[in-house]
Amino acid sequence: MAAMPLYMRRVGFDPDPAIAEVRDREGVVRVDSALGVPVWLVTRVEDVRRVYGDPLRFGNSAPHLVPGAPALSEEELAAARPGNLLVFDPPEHTRLRRLLAPEFTVRRMRRLEPRVHEIVRDHLDAIERQGPPADLVPDFALPVPALVICELLGVPAEDRDAFQARYARYFDMTLSFDERVAVQFEAKDYLARLVARARREPGDDLLGMLVRDTTADLTDRELVGMADLLLLAGHETTANMLGLGTLALLRHPAQFRLLREEPDRAAAAVEELLRWLSVVHTGVPRVTTTDVELGGHALGPGELVVCALPAANRDPALVPDPERLDVTRAAGSHVAFGHGVHHCLGAPLARMEMRIAFAALARRFPGLRTVDPEPDYRPEAVVYGLSSLRVTW
Repeated sequence: MAAMPLYMRRVGFDPDPAIAEVRDREGVVRVDSALGVPVWLVTRVEDVRRVYGDPLRFGNSAPHLVPGAPALSEEELAAARPGNLLVFDPPEHTRLRRLLAPEFTVRRMRRLEPRVHEIVRDHLDAIERQGPPADLVPDFALPVPALVICELLGVPAEDRDAFQARYARYFDMTLSFDERVAVQFEAKDYLARLVARARREPGDDLLGMLVRDTTADLTDRELVGMADLLLLAGHETTANMLGLGTLALLRHPAQFRLLREEPDRAAAAVEELLRWLSVVHTGVPRVTTTDVELGGHALGPGELVVCALPAANRDPALVPDPERLDVTRAAGSHVAFGHGVHHCLGAPLARMEMRIAFAALARRFPGLRTVDPEPDYRPEAVVYGLSSLRVTW
């Protein structure tokens, strides 16, 4: 097994100091990927924006095209590609994104917001009834975004417990590759049944909206792929931000207190936490499609490029004193959600969930503090975060 690549190494909340040295000294370097193959690593925020903002020269690399990745069968490829925005460039990416975009408008988020408040409140009520100590990862950070995704996709109430249990295994990095593939196919089988239900009785949810759109002409496999991507991108990232973000606020008690006393600061606090934590190590690797210069290096076509988002978000060119967490600053130009045509479509939903959740947590438990002296980080996870966060109040 290849050693953990430089761009996935963390020291607590921070990227490995070695990657900051790369950013400050060279910017772009050749390193080995998680699969043991060489890639060009991009660490400066302007270079990251250039790579993500130019899909003509830096194309999206579908996972099955990355050298060193496990080989997939024709059946697995056929199931993995349809509807998955992450494996397409324009114009196919543009077509799929245009169909999903109406579900993530400000208007749609406002319609969903009362239900998000209710989900957050219900989980805080349960934590308070149970009494301290509580583990905020399984009791709050994981179930809140899972239930929001259930609302978005129209998962029936009677299926939601099983749905959450299934996706807890979906993201379990301790499972073998074969076990994880099996869980992924089990999850897609459920989504296929959900799509079939939406075909019969389209509801007022994302799948129902897509089914009713006769101009979309989406296949069942495309609908399953879209739903699966929303789960991957919308659950794991938000869940880890809620857990790790809460710990960051507790380690900076003056900022936690400020959020409690001035809840209107929650939106700005979310942006700063996104920048400072950057739980997504990298976006999907890009592949050069032509000769291109990057960070003083000449790259030929067919070379893999990986953008280190934590390093870019701590670039002094982005904000002053970037190593400091400051929820009062304007950090909205970060690249935690990517950049360009592949900028995270679900960013408005994630922002809303975090804004509501962090403010409600600070208000409900003003004396919140950690129980364990050392946090239980997940250093080898695809999305960085915590396995556990035991708290008392």
